Amino acid sequence: MENKEVKESVSDILLKTTSKLAQPESYETVYTIPLHGMPMPDSEVLVEIVNTLRQIIFPGYFGTSNVNAGNISFYTGVNIDKVHKLLSEQILRGLCFDCIKENKNSCKDCENNAEILSAKFISLLPEIRERLSTDVKAMYDGDPAAKSFGEIIYCYPAIRAITNYRIAHELLQLEVPLIPRIISELAHSETGIDIHPGANIGNYFAIDHGTGVVIGETCVIGNNVKIYQGVTLGAKSFPLDENGNPIKGIPRHPIVEDNVVIYAEATILGRICIGANSIIGGNMWITDNVAPNSRMNPNR
Repeated sequence: MENKEVKESVSDILLKTTSKLAQPESYETVYTIPLHGMPMPDSEVLVEIVNTLRQIIFPGYFGTSNVNAGNISFYTGVNIDKVHKLLSEQILRGLCFDCIKENKNSCKDCENNAEILSAKFISLLPEIRERLSTDVKAMYDGDPAAKSFGEIIYCYPAIRAITNYRIAHELLQLEVPLIPRIISELAHSETGIDIHPGANIGNYFAIDHGTGVVIGETCVIGNNVKIYQGVTLGAKSFPLDENGNPIKGIPRHPIVEDNVVIYAEATILGRICIGANSIIGGNMWITDNVAPNSRMNPNR
């Protein structure tokens, strides 16, 4: 085939493909544009926000600044101002993505709401830090290989994933659309730990190793719970409405009470309760309630 013929053939393929992709029936189910033309939230900016929040929550471990008792107030204030500005913009984008109002005058209300929501989230940072400090302690106490709190904060993928979860959870509680799920999926892609921001997780939560952990949207996890790699806290098949569509928003994931340990590759499905002080052995498949103080062993 001559060079000219090759170019014409390639050009013809590209034009035909473009034409097919531009047909409404091709893109109508995968196309969106926010009602008022606002861009989608920016994942790279959200990464920057989460990294800056890590610098605030764990001062001295992340970032390039030398933090000490003399400059921590200034350092924290600068980072809080940065987060407020960046997060306000991303929340606004999320609100516009979720918006169904035709009146563009409502955009000013959304701008103000985004700034307020960003400030409300920032007001929760002391509580988020306190919760994360309990998680760090739980992981240190439960892992003989851990040499220090600092090693866990800086190195452990579990604390990275739990940090993203605790940030995302509070944003979801404030009814911020889309942004919480993006933040949780950032940790999922980085660590292999999938925690839905809708889950409710108590203090002193520890994940050992972590790869393959799945925690569903409506999970309720108490205090002092430890889980190992490959654990799934998931849902069984869920009911359909009269039109055959899944019924959403109903509790469908497990409740795990205080002081429970769940070993590697255990699968716990449905709205069941794992009673307090129980131990679930590795590779268990559980779809019924487990009484408090139980020992579930796959070899028994």
